[in-house]
Amino acid sequence: MTAARPAGPAAEDLPEDLSRLAALHGVATSYSPSPDRTVPASVTAVTLALAALGVDAGSPPAVRAALTARERELRARLLPPTLVHWSGESPPAALAALPDGTRLCVETEQGETRAGTDGLPPGVHRLTATAPDGRTARSHLVVAPGRLPVPAGRTHGLLVQLYSLLSRRSWGMGDLGDLGELAAWAGRTLGAGFVQVNPLHAAVPGAPTDPSPYRPSSRRFPDPVHLRIEDVPEFAYAAHRDARLPALLERAGRLREAVLEKGALIDRDAVWELKRQALELLREVPLGPGRRAAYCDYLAEQGRALEDHATWCALAEVHGSDWHRWPAGLRDPRSADTARARAELADRVDFHSRLAWLTDTQLTAAQRTAREAGMPVGIVHDLAVGVHPQGADAWAGQEYFAAGTSVGAPPDAFNARGQDWGLPPWRPDRLAESGYAPFRLLLRSLFRYAGALRIDHVMGLFRLWWVPQGHPPTEGTYVRYDAEAMLAVLVLEASRAGAVVIGEDLGTVEPGVRETLRERGVLGTSVLWFERDWDGDGRPLPPERWRADCLATATTHDLPSTAARLTGEHVALRDGLGLLTRPVEEERAEAAADTGEWLELLAGLGLLRHAGNGAGTSAEEAEIQALHRFLLRTPARMVGVWLPDTVGDRRPQNLPGTSDQYPNWRLPVADADGRPVTLEELAASPRAHALLDVVRGSGPERHPGRAPEIRVN
Repeated sequence: MTAARPAGPAAEDLPEDLSRLAALHGVATSYSPSPDRTVPASVTAVTLALAALGVDAGSPPAVRAALTARERELRARLLPPTLVHWSGESPPAALAALPDGTRLCVETEQGETRAGTDGLPPGVHRLTATAPDGRTARSHLVVAPGRLPVPAGRTHGLLVQLYSLLSRRSWGMGDLGDLGELAAWAGRTLGAGFVQVNPLHAAVPGAPTDPSPYRPSSRRFPDPVHLRIEDVPEFAYAAHRDARLPALLERAGRLREAVLEKGALIDRDAVWELKRQALELLREVPLGPGRRAAYCDYLAEQGRALEDHATWCALAEVHGSDWHRWPAGLRDPRSADTARARAELADRVDFHSRLAWLTDTQLTAAQRTAREAGMPVGIVHDLAVGVHPQGADAWAGQEYFAAGTSVGAPPDAFNARGQDWGLPPWRPDRLAESGYAPFRLLLRSLFRYAGALRIDHVMGLFRLWWVPQGHPPTEGTYVRYDAEAMLAVLVLEASRAGAVVIGEDLGTVEPGVRETLRERGVLGTSVLWFERDWDGDGRPLPPERWRADCLATATTHDLPSTAARLTGEHVALRDGLGLLTRPVEEERAEAAADTGEWLELLAGLGLLRHAGNGAGTSAEEAEIQALHRFLLRTPARMVGVWLPDTVGDRRPQNLPGTSDQYPNWRLPVADADGRPVTLEELAASPRAHALLDVVRGSGPERHPGRAPEIRVN
C-alpha cells in the first residue's frame, strides 16, 4: 500500500529528526547529479521511501517515535543480521566490537559446528553470539573469496540479442539452437572466447507480451520461448506418430520467412503460441527412465521456487498475468486457496515445471558447446536489474519487495525528468534478515549455465533510486543496500561456478563504486564513444589510459550501431521520430564533431591505414575496423564486437525514450540496406569475416593454439 503524500516543509528544510531517521534506514536525503552539484531530496521522497520499508514517518510524532525505536534497536543489537568475512582478510569489525567473553558458535553450510570463526570454508553460515550478560544474537556469516576469477590475458567475443539472430531453422526468432551454432562457429572459426546475449529470463505473458527482456516475470527461471523444439529429445518420437507436428512446422516456417523475406517484425507471441502447441504434443511422449530421473532431480534441486513459478504460470492461464487482479485468496502464494488451486491445476503446474527444465537443459547444452569449441568463458548471460511487478517473482517473493515503489534514475544532464523503470526494488532490510537468500538462489540458478554474468546497472548493488508510485521520478530518492554483503554473495556464487562477472557501470557512478568492484574482481563496461578525458580537455581517451578490468566495446543494444554513428543516421532516426530537444542542425554538428575527433585519433595512431585501399573495403567498413583496432590497443581484458556491426546494420535494437514509435526488441540482424541476415549468411559474409579477422589478429595479445584459461589474479 502506498502511503499518503505527506505535507511538510520544502526539500531544503528537511527536518533534522527525519534526516536522522532516514540515515538509520539507508534512505538518502540528497543526491549529486554531477560532482559539483548536490540536490536535496524532498520530504515526500524520504517519507515514502521509509513507508516502503515499513517505517511510519508521516507526521512529526511518528518520526520521533520511529527514531527512538530504531536507535533503541541498534543499541541493543549484538550483531547485524548478515556479516561478511573475506577469506584472507581481517574478521568483520562487528565481531571485534562484541563484549569481552562473548562465545561464538558457527553452524557451517557444510553441516559442521565450530567454536569461533577461524578457518571457515566459503559459504553462508549461521553464527550465534552469546554475551556474558546472557544476550544472544544470530547472524548469517558470508565467507567469500577475496576476488573473482577473471580472464587471463585478452579474450574477444560477440554481443548479440538472441531473438534477433535467425537461422534457417528458427521459428521466427533466434533460439537456443542458434546460440549453440553461433558459439560453435565463433569459437572454432574465429577463436572467440565468449558470446554475450540479452537476458533470457521468463517474460510476463500478455496481449501483446512486453518484448523487453529487461522487464521479466522471473529472473530465476528462463523463458521457454527460446527452446529449439526439434532439439527436445521427445520430438524425434512424436514426429513419427503425431500428424499435427508437420502443420506446426509449416506455420513456423511461414513465421520465419515473414521476418527474413517479407519485412515482418519478430512476433514473440506468435512464435510462443506455435511452440506452446508443439510442447503440449511433445509432453504426450512418455519420458524414458533416464530422462524421468533427470527431471525429478531438477524438481528436487529447484524446490519451492520452481513450484511457485510454475503455479504462477498455471494461475496466469486462468486468471490473467496480473496477480494483483486475481481473486484475493490467490494473491498470497502461501494461502490455503493457492494450495487448493495448485492441486487442481497440478497438470498445468507440471507442464510449466517441465518447460523450465527443458529450457535449462538447452541452456546448459549451449554453454557446453561453447566450451567444447575452445571458448575460455563461453556464454555470457545478462541479469536484468529487476522484475515486472505483475510477474511470478513479485508474486512469490512479495515479502522481499518494497510495495508502492519502483526503480528508476534521478534527473541528470541527459534526462531532466528522471526515469521510472517500473520495477519493484528489493527491500535491503529483508534481504539482510534472510542472509540474502533470494539473491543467492537467483545467482546460483544463472550460474548453472553461464560462463560469465553481465549485471545490468551493477551500481544497484550499492544503491537504487526509489520512485514512489503515482509520483514522478523527480520525487524519488536513493536507498542504500549493504554493498559488501551483496558483493560477497556475488563473489561466493561466481567463484563456485568458476564464472566471470561483468558489471554494466555506464552513466553516473558514485565515487568509490568502480574501485570497490575492481578490488573484488568484477569487470566494468567501457563503451568507446563514452571514453573521454572528462577531467581534462574532454577529448577521446587514448588507448593506454583505458582501464584493464573491463569489457570494451564500440556500442551496445541501447546505442546506435557503429555504422549509424559514423554516418550520422542515428540523428536522422531520432529527428524523424520527433525525439530531438534542439534543432537537428545542432545535433548533426555535434555528432559529426564527436565522430571527427575519434577518426582524427584513429588516423594519428595509424589505425585507418586500410581506408580506400582498393580491395573493396568501403570507407565506412575501414572506419569500423579501425575502431576495433583501437579497442585492441587498450589493456581491456575482454573486447566485444556487436554482432550487427559485422554486417553494417544501421538500426539500434532498442531506442531509449520510445515505446510504440520504434520497434524495440523486434528487429532481426540486417545488413546496411536493412535486409535481414541469417546466421548462415553471417557466417559466410566477407564483411563480417574482415572485421572479425581484425579482432582475432590482436597481435601480442593473441593466444594461438588454445584459449586462455580462467584464473584468479
